[in-house]
Amino acid sequence: MKNLIAKHYDALLSEGNDPVHDPEPLKAYMDKWDGQDFIDKMELDKTKYVLEIGVGTGRLAVRVVPVCRHFTGIDISSETAKRAEENLKDLDNVKIICDDFLSAELHEKFDVVYSSLTFMHIEEKQRAVNKIFSLLENGGRFVLSTDKNPSDTIDAGFTKIKVFPDKPDDTKMYIEKSGLHIEECYETEFANIFVAVK
Repeated sequence: MKNLIAKHYDALLSEGNDPVHDPEPLKAYMDKWDGQDFIDKMELDKTKYVLEIGVGTGRLAVRVVPVCRHFTGIDISSETAKRAEENLKDLDNVKIICDDFLSAELHEKFDVVYSSLTFMHIEEKQRAVNKIFSLLENGGRFVLSTDKNPSDTIDAGFTKIKVFPDKPDDTKMYIEKSGLHIEECYETEFANIFVAVK
């Protein structure tokens, strides 16, 4: 299944789909999941080490990298990870990793971990949140945007990809069981946003 997910996002990129370069109306549409308010919840500054799970081509990273000390992005799709490197090449505080977050060996600690529209691809959600807890510095922040869409498949054209929809009550439970403290939960038009602190 991981190969299908990577293949799907590789195919989107080959069709010219790079959200970093979307026209303004489409960027505004995507903000309905994770706009400036989502970024503000990270409380970024030039001292912060940041991890994005599901960096894609860098749609959010282009806004985060300039206001943090160091940025690490991880993505399962090799083509989108390469495009993220290209889109962020003028910034020297960036590391992009192509790997599955759950199996990747990450040895750093982070002040902020965030993810948007990626958790639907993760079946072992408690394991993922536990790993996030282990990667956060004390006082670190986890900011998560999950899609409200309850469908358990994505139509990728060549096939249907199984996803694991995020239910708000379950997500709260995963976060609390990990040891993180939920500071805030709120809804946007298309997403549920969770802000938690270690």
